[in-house]
Amino acid sequence: MFDKILIANRGEIACRVAATARRLGVRTVAVYSDADANARHVAACDEAVHIGSAPARDSYLRWQRILEAAQATGAQAVHPGYGFLSENEDFAQACAAAGLVFIGPPPKAIAAMGSKAAAKALMEKAGVPLVPGYHGDDNDPALLAREAERIGYPVLIKASAGGGGKGMRRVERAADFADALASCQREAKASFGSDHVLVERYVTRPRHIEIQVFADTQGRCVHLFERDCSVQRRHQKVFEEAPAPGMSEARRAEMGAAAVAAAQAVGYVGAGTVEFIAEELDDGDIRFYFMEMNTRLQVEHPVTEAITGLDLVEWQLRVAAGEPLPKAQAELAIRGHAIEARICAENPDANFLPATGALHVARWPAHVAFARSPDDGRLPRIDRGFDEGDAISPWYDSMIAKLIVWGETRAQALARLDAALRDTHIVGLQTNVAFLRRVVNTRAFATADLDTALIERERPALFEAPPLADEVAAAGVAALAQAEERALEDADPFSRRDGWRLHGGARRRFDLDIGGRAVVAHLTRLHDGATVLELGDARWPFAATHLGAGAHDLTLGERRLRLSVYRQGERIAVFAPEGSVVLTEVDRLAHAGDGAAEGRLTAPMPGKVISLAVKAGDAVKQGQAVAVMEAMKMEHTLHAPRDGTVGELLCGVGDQVAEGAELIRMTEG
Repeated sequence: MFDKILIANRGEIACRVAATARRLGVRTVAVYSDADANARHVAACDEAVHIGSAPARDSYLRWQRILEAAQATGAQAVHPGYGFLSENEDFAQACAAAGLVFIGPPPKAIAAMGSKAAAKALMEKAGVPLVPGYHGDDNDPALLAREAERIGYPVLIKASAGGGGKGMRRVERAADFADALASCQREAKASFGSDHVLVERYVTRPRHIEIQVFADTQGRCVHLFERDCSVQRRHQKVFEEAPAPGMSEARRAEMGAAAVAAAQAVGYVGAGTVEFIAEELDDGDIRFYFMEMNTRLQVEHPVTEAITGLDLVEWQLRVAAGEPLPKAQAELAIRGHAIEARICAENPDANFLPATGALHVARWPAHVAFARSPDDGRLPRIDRGFDEGDAISPWYDSMIAKLIVWGETRAQALARLDAALRDTHIVGLQTNVAFLRRVVNTRAFATADLDTALIERERPALFEAPPLADEVAAAGVAALAQAEERALEDADPFSRRDGWRLHGGARRRFDLDIGGRAVVAHLTRLHDGATVLELGDARWPFAATHLGAGAHDLTLGERRLRLSVYRQGERIAVFAPEGSVVLTEVDRLAHAGDGAAEGRLTAPMPGKVISLAVKAGDAVKQGQAVAVMEAMKMEHTLHAPRDGTVGELLCGVGDQVAEGAELIRMTEG
């Protein structure tokens, strides 16, 4: 086993590798950029080395600097994590040349499977079924357009060297192909250094099922069963679970054998994932097509650990050190069911636009494992790269943490996942936690009616669901106000604000903005000491007890509630058993005279302007695409807010802009 390894990554995977290495008595070295000097993964390691400025191309993708850090600290091996350099053939080769062990497959295996097109050609020779498509080297746009017509719409354009949904577009008609191709190629070039793409038929109602494989240096290879990763948005995974619902033992064995054959065909070593597109047949069986092989550990590896009781990072370290695989295929078995939810900084209601900001509050379920916990699978597990108070920057991806649950059955795992999401409270920036909980409670997800379009199919339940009831939200605000007043009184008894009067009662008004709706609530303290919450003509007897750490016990009419409420300036987050809401308590005096600025297009997040589709003087229609920004490694198209004329461009291509910066000023048409 190694004495010291360098982890060439950041976030939760770096923390995860550091935890396993520490358990094995292996020291670790972290690398960090200007944006990550105080990051959790830096504290998790024994040493840390600064490798550059915030952009990944100036830090985490500078493999020469990473090799220098490994040699300077005496590391014997480099763990690439996932993303960044984990599937970079040149980096793996450079590690070997520098006398360092690359904790991953040989460079030739990365090369063979790193290109989707080359991998599909290899699998075609091996007899593995492929989705009809064009996988050639010629990427002339006219040729690709003709191939798309031959294949038949809808088609999927995919970056040949890509992954994680980047450089991927579904195209429904020929008229949209050229723009989608250009966008794919830009995104692929920025993310992977290559703009080569392939084009395939888009399988209707596809499921994404992948097989975890592991191989050692002695030529042995096993599969650790499958994961279903069908629930996706923007071609990126939202939930992953193992085993795949509805998978027969015969089909599991067939897919596992195909995955092992694929790995052996390229002389694979270490952890890898062979991904398949699958479609259900009328008889309930599954037909599968090879999609790609990820030559690295996957984000979703914890669900495989949960159902097998194994530590895949430990397997990586042992195999890289030359040890044989710890178990043979016959010794591997599935126990129970596990599901992982990716908690991300994003706004699901704005097409999952990435969000940035500080984690003002980050509260996890009360009983949770913060590392792999094979001895007690009943505990939810949180793999995270951030602590409360940390900030999510625009420089890297938007994932905050992964929430993993296990159960004896899928139904039990679902119940535990719903409870864990209910008790996950993140305040300070937009996240997808509430959205994840809505997905878990849809009919389709609950009954395992899975495919990659599940989110679109369930759109009414996911995006049009009513928010938390106004009276519950208002009760949370009132409970917080009472707790704040009592805290002030404790500090200064002459500052009592409980509204006591010698005659009559006292009334406090709350002006709330809930999802763009103005809601007025009143909290009335009667002379006999009773309190009433009022919304319009509705009245509820009200009482609240502050329990500390944001928690409150409430009586609202005949209901007893446990709410968690957190304030960040005028914004208040209310978490209830049935859901949550973030609202604004409006200070009417402070906002007197405010007016909405019209005719302005502003940046919805920090990022880089990569193209402008209009110039000063152009007439535009509401919804027309006018600019494209890049943030968190993804492209985001900006649209005109109304009909009008472009009066002035306030940015240029290549400009780095802040959230809220005015980009285009419009005038009346």
